[in-house]
Amino acid sequence: MIRSLLLCGGSGSRFGGGKLVAKRGDRPIGWLAARSLLAGTGDALAIVRAGDDALAAVLREAGCEVLSSEACAKGLGASLAAGVAATRTAGGWLVALGDMPLVSPATHAAVKAAMEAGAPLAAAVDRTSGRRGHPVAFSRELGDELAVLDGDAGARSVVERHGSRLVRVPVDDHGIFLDIDTPEDLEWIPP
Repeated sequence: MIRSLLLCGGSGSRFGGGKLVAKRGDRPIGWLAARSLLAGTGDALAIVRAGDDALAAVLREAGCEVLSSEACAKGLGASLAAGVAATRTAGGWLVALGDMPLVSPATHAAVKAAMEAGAPLAAAVDRTSGRRGHPVAFSRELGDELAVLDGDAGARSVVERHGSRLVRVPVDDHGIFLDIDTPEDLEWIPP
C-alpha cells in the first residue's frame, strides 16, 4: 500500500508562524491541503512538530492520522524521515506539503497511480512546461534513503540520485507550484 505523508512540521517563519492554521475563508491552510490529499489518495499521515496541538487537531478534524515528532525541528528532511520510519511497511510513499493547499485531488491520484503501476519515483509535472512540482512519490526500494534524511533539504538528493528513473506525471494543475509562505500568498486561495 502506498502511504500518503503530509509534511506539516515547518515553523512558518516567513509567514510569522502558524501558517497552517491560518484561514482563508472558513478553513485553515493545513485542513485544505489535507482534504485534497485525502480525496486523491484515500489516506494521509500528517507529520507535525511536537507540541503543535492546534495544528494536530485541525488535521485530525480533516481526517488525517497525525504523527507528532521532535524531528520536525530539524527540518523538512527529518520530518519526512520520521514519517517513513512510522510507516516502514508501506509499499511506497506519496509526499505532499501542508503549505500547498491548491494541489488538486486528481493530481494526487495520478501520482499515486504511477506508483501503483510500478514507478520507482514519480512526480507531478506541468503538462505544458514539463517543470516538476509536488507531490513526489517514492517506492519502497528508496525507503532506506528516505529514512536517513536529516535537516531541511527534504528529498531533493534522493530525487537527484534517481532522476533517470523518475516517472513524470503530466498534469494541468498550477497548484503543484503554489506554496503559502507569506500572508499575502493567502490571496491565491479562493475564499
